[in-house]
Amino acid sequence: MADNARAKRLADLIREVVAQKLQRGIKDPRLGTHVTITDTRVTGDLREATVFYTVYGDDEERQAAAAGLESAKGILRSEVGRAAGVKFTPTLTFVMDALPDTARTIEDLLDKARQSDAEVRQTATGATYAGGADPYKKPASTDETDDSTE
Repeated sequence: MADNARAKRLADLIREVVAQKLQRGIKDPRLGTHVTITDTRVTGDLREATVFYTVYGDDEERQAAAAGLESAKGILRSEVGRAAGVKFTPTLTFVMDALPDTARTIEDLLDKARQSDAEVRQTATGATYAGGADPYKKPASTDETDDSTE
């Protein structure tokens, strides 16, 4: 099993080689300038690499980019093997990165929370306490307890 530093270096190399090849070497119109390689992870035995990518566009462009990456997988793997110089070139698996969708969902939830806070703040303006300003009971004073015991 390879050490983590070697796997990290290989992952970085794969990310760079795949991104450069997509930008300059592949003539597939499905893989235009809207495909971005975001991350690459390599297993500990250096046999498999997962390449994460994002596509800026609608669902149709995402599906077309996924099909284009699958068809270019062999070319990209051979280019990685040429650049890496390892005994076994890792197999490439392309996975759509869910980070932009997750970030968009979190932003939508934060906007809803801000709107809810604004509604609560608007409702609370001019409101008064139901039981008075100090809702807690206070202990009886010592003067009252002395009078009642006599």
